[in-house]
Amino acid sequence: MELYDTEEQQVEAIKDWWKENGKAVILGAVIGLGGLFGWRYYQQSVTANQEAASESYTQAIQSLATKGIDAESDLQGFIDSQNKSEYSVLAAMQLAKVQVDAGHLDEALAQLEWAKNVTQDAALKPLLSYRLARLQAEQGLYDEALAELATVKDVSWTGRVAELRGDISLRSGDKEAAYVAYTEAQQASDASQTLQMKLDDLAR
Repeated sequence: MELYDTEEQQVEAIKDWWKENGKAVILGAVIGLGGLFGWRYYQQSVTANQEAASESYTQAIQSLATKGIDAESDLQGFIDSQNKSEYSVLAAMQLAKVQVDAGHLDEALAQLEWAKNVTQDAALKPLLSYRLARLQAEQGLYDEALAELATVKDVSWTGRVAELRGDISLRSGDKEAAYVAYTEAQQASDASQTLQMKLDDLAR
């Protein structure tokens, strides 16, 4: 570091340094502050959008609860407008349930398939596959239902998946496969209390 003998020399040195580096300092400060304020604005914008989506979702679900299948177009409009958020997936699942109750099975199946393809929530995927398989079985699409169940790898679903596989096998006339599936389900940690009755019925 240079040593300066007088205050005048120090002032001159500062002036010289500022001439050489001042623009870069100002530019760096502007960029830094711009980035800071930009990030804050982005965070506020994201929060505002999430709150708006949450409010819209609540209103859509309330409409569905009040009007039932008559709110189908309103809820579909919400799903289309929020098709990149998990709120749209949840709405599609709710709409599918109402459509099933109304006997609109094809429409419900389409909602669940769309939701499964869109969701990024790993916890929802097995639930959606399970509901899809049940609905496919209801339509007599037994092979498709069994193939859908085979995609569920989460061990916490082992019992429910095996039991549903047994139900589907039984409905398709394969009692042996149903017995094997029910027995497997009975060994799982999430086994239901109805399994023993189903096994007893098969043994008769």
